[in-house]
Parts: sequence; C-alpha cells; structure tokens
Amino acid sequence: MTVKQALKRPEVLAPAGTLEKLKTAIHYGADAVYIGGNAFGLRSRAGNFTYEQMAEGVAFAKAHDAKVYVAANMVTHEQNQAGAGDFFRQLRDVGISAVIVSDPALIEICATEAPGLPIHLSTQASATNFETLEFWKEEGLERVVLAREVSMAEVAEIRKNTDVEIEAFIHGAMCISYSGRCTLSNHMSMRDANRGGCSQSCRWKYDLYDMPFGSERRSLTENGAVAEEFSMSAVDMSMIEHIPDLIQNGVDSFKIEGRMKSIHYVSTVANVYKAAVDSYMADPDNYVCKQEWKDELWKVAQRELATGFYYNTPSENEQLFGERRKIPQYKFIGEVLAYDEETQIATIRQRNLFEVGDEIEFYGPNFHHFEQTVEVMHDEEGISIDRAPNPMMIVTMPVVEPVQVGDMIRKKK
Repeated sequence: MTVKQALKRPEVLAPAGTLEKLKTAIHYGADAVYIGGNAFGLRSRAGNFTYEQMAEGVAFAKAHDAKVYVAANMVTHEQNQAGAGDFFRQLRDVGISAVIVSDPALIEICATEAPGLPIHLSTQASATNFETLEFWKEEGLERVVLAREVSMAEVAEIRKNTDVEIEAFIHGAMCISYSGRCTLSNHMSMRDANRGGCSQSCRWKYDLYDMPFGSERRSLTENGAVAEEFSMSAVDMSMIEHIPDLIQNGVDSFKIEGRMKSIHYVSTVANVYKAAVDSYMADPDNYVCKQEWKDELWKVAQRELATGFYYNTPSENEQLFGERRKIPQYKFIGEVLAYDEETQIATIRQRNLFEVGDEIEFYGPNFHHFEQTVEVMHDEEGISIDRAPNPMMIVTMPVVEPVQVGDMIRKKK
C-alpha cells in the first residue's frame, strides 16, 4: 500500500507598493507581501517604504500572522553598493522576514553585514534548474524565485532534486525579456531598467517602416500593408485553472505580480488565490476551479490572460498587438469606511466617479459579494447628492446587505 504524501499549503504572496496596499493584501487573504525599500529595488516609481512605514507594515503583518519581504533586486554598478550593509541591517532590525536579491554583490553584503536576515534569490537571477538552486543553497539562501521561463515539467524536476523553497509567479504582468533583464528602456528613454527605472518601452505602440530612401521614410501602416500597430509586450499570466499542478509539484510560494497596481487589483487577486488554495487544501480529490474565481480575475485584468511558459512556449497569441481583444469591464469606485447596523448606512470613500442610478457591486474578503442600485446618497454634511465626482470624497448611502470596514465597491464601465 502506497502512503500518500501530505501536501504542503503554499503561501499566497501579494505585491504591496504602499502601506495601504500592504494592509489591503493581508486583509484580503495574503499570507505574505513583498514591498520595496528606499534603495536597491526595481520599482523606483512605486510607493517605496521608509523604515518607519516598514515597521508599521511589519507590526500589522505580525498581528495577522503574515510576513513582509523586501525586494532589493537591482543590478549594481560600481559604487551602487554604497550603504547596502546599513540598509540590510535596518531591514533585519525592523523585522522584515526576508530580502529578495539578484546581485551576488548584494547577496554577499547582506550575508556578511546583516547576519540573521534570510535571503531569497530574485527571478532576475534566472534560476531554471535544480543545480542552480543547490548552488544558492550552499551560499546560504533558503528560497529561490524561479525564472518565469521555467515549465511545469521543469518545476516538477527541480522539486524532486532539491529541498530549497520554490517561489513562482502565478499571476500578473509578464516581461517580454528573459527574466526581466532588459535594456530597451536604457536606450529609448535613458532609464536603467535594471536599476529601478524601467519605462516599459516594450508596451509602447510601434509603427513599421520600409527601408528609407534618402530622407524619406514610408510607414507600411499608413500604406495599408500592415493593418494594426504592434508592441513587443506579452499578455498577462493567470494560473487560477492550474492550482493543483502548482501545489502537487511543490511550489512553496504563489507570487502575484503588481507592486504598482491598485488596491482594487491587490484585493481581488489575493482574495481569489486565497479562496482557491483553501479550497484545494480542504479537499484535493474533489477540487474544482470555480467559474466565479475566473470571472473575478477578469474584473481587474488589464490585458488578456495566459499561462506563460508553464505548458508551452508562448506564441504570437500570447503577445499584445492591434486592438485589445478583451476590454476591462469594471472600475473601482470606492471603499467602505464604516457601517451602521441599525440604519444600514455605509460610509464610503470615493475612488472614482459614481452616481445615483448606477449598478454597483460590493465585495469583501472570503467572497462576500452583492450588487445593488445606488438610489440615494449624502455628502459629509448630510446634504443629498446625485453624484460623487470628487476624488476621495466621503459619502453615505444605504446598503441592502451588511458590509465591513475595508470592503470595496466597483461598477461596470
């Protein structure tokens, strides 16, 4: 009789570009979040954290049995390492659970100058085989974020041959370059993609020209030879339909991309993957991927969705060009600040315009959803209004079901 090996519950790891997003992600089910500090990261335009904000985020996470990781995955040139030792020591002392690094110089500095701070290898380091994971294990690293180019079959082989923790991307934007190591931005906008300045040149719209004749340059698009503009960018990843494969093949951490995305995105995606993981772990033999999970992800999707490199090599069907093949249907319009059970009145902070007559949807953690029509609302002074046009304005309105602080509201565009 074969003894069935117990499955390990994977961590749901969500992006948190700001303190608000950190709290939102954890509130909506994330087991851990990853953030950026004020140096050594790859998202210079994200709302990177001060040490004080990190301390507040760590305290919030610990109170909810969650972890906070810091991405410090830039490629350093000469002198870029200045201050790294102090930076890592402060992360350790603040209570950060691990730092995510790709540059060997920063790994060495962290290991020697901030002992006790766990190190995870960034996806930027292109780890694609178990020998690489074993190498980094010998260097003292406890977890490796796999390159996004790794297939599911390779994940299985890696898991069989090493006990290093495996973190893998399961949802979000895909970089068109190998493991995110791109220099398009460097040449096109003088912003170093590998030192935090990526301008996402691959997402731009491009025209196609024939060979120049003298000073003349003729657009093939204008001449009708090419019907549509094109880009060099990929569609986004979604592995919601393949949770069993990921868990059975030993992925320890499910990583969601998107430190620059909204709280609407973070709350929705964390909520979905938490529900899917919980459902599978509760009853693997009878697990079914629910349609409502897939529908929910489409409410925040900005591009089409595919499975990246997990099951095949992406083709032109996984690349963005021409008109958008699926247009986002929902817009984030507000969040619940308070709810009065007696009057059934909710206090709401506006995030986008909505008005009387709109059909809206409330949603919260653990898939508490309901829809209703906005029939009446008031401003902070109690004056009746028919629309909420001002950013972050406070309004009150009756709701047809109880809501909780932190619940979100969206409407169809």
